[in-house]
Amino acid sequence: MNQKPHPFVTPPSVLAQITQLPSLDMAAIKALWKRLYGGDTPTHNRQFLERRIAYRLQEIEFRKVDRNLMDRNDRRIKTIIETGQNKKRDRDHRPVAGTILTREYKGVTHRVIVTPDGQYDFQGRMYPSLSMIAREITGTRWSGPLFFGLKAPAMPKTKATKGARP
Repeated sequence: MNQKPHPFVTPPSVLAQITQLPSLDMAAIKALWKRLYGGDTPTHNRQFLERRIAYRLQEIEFRKVDRNLMDRNDRRIKTIIETGQNKKRDRDHRPVAGTILTREYKGVTHRVIVTPDGQYDFQGRMYPSLSMIAREITGTRWSGPLFFGLKAPAMPKTKATKGARP
């Protein structure tokens, strides 16, 4: 049975193109820019050009529709039409498949990859939630989206002083 790869997994051809960018000469970089953007390069800064080309290659590959995003947008539009108000966003903080979340904790950098099936790959093991990974890293219960910076804290921390009155 032939399975079609999930559209949010970077195909080897795109990864190969991106990893070969540093080895290309400047003429090849400029030609690739012209093919992808349809014009001359805006600068001669190689690092700038390589980053923008890498972004464009991924943008072309991942241009496909994200069904979850479309469903969330449909729900929000219906709510706005029904109530006339744009309420807070859904509490779905799940990033797009292929996203790499990075968090430094106690001097160690931890990386988590969002998989197409909605799980998270951390150190070669699959987890159903970011909170489980945050607990694995810290040893205490954490909100995964908060730990990885996908969600802002509910209340900013305030400095309490002794004997202060409310």
